[in-house]
Amino acid sequence: MSKNKLEVTLPSDTEILQTRIFDAPRNLVFKAYTDPAIVSQWWGPRDYEIIVDCMEVRPGGKWRVIHRDKGGNEYAFVGEYREIVPPEKIVNTFEFEPWAGRGSIENTAFEELDGKTRITTLSEFANKEDRDGMLESGMEQGASESLDRFEEVLADLGEDYL
Repeated sequence: MSKNKLEVTLPSDTEILQTRIFDAPRNLVFKAYTDPAIVSQWWGPRDYEIIVDCMEVRPGGKWRVIHRDKGGNEYAFVGEYREIVPPEKIVNTFEFEPWAGRGSIENTAFEELDGKTRITTLSEFANKEDRDGMLESGMEQGASESLDRFEEVLADLGEDYL
């Protein structure tokens, strides 16, 4: 199990802040975070098939990721990229498809820390009810599992991936 853990805090009634350090350089972390082939290996629960339906990593580009459980049920997440500054920052919208209109704007920063990388994501919601709904959905556990998987994938990629 990883020694790096996801930290989740609530800076305001409409925000969720997630922070995690990865034992990999920023260029590698950013590239793997934005590569659809790699995202399909980590973005979701271990026992789900992850399908990257689209991932246009550019301002105005759309993204859609589907989680498929063993029973064939699908859960899709969608958004649009608003700003991309490799390897420093991504700003995008985030929605769970069944809850359209109740999503967030995510500002994700990638900070170099002597060969490691801190990813910080601030999710901003329109109101407290939408933020609380996201928290109650199991978001923290799901994000923690996904980021544990991401760290495993990063370790397997190594410097040759760049």
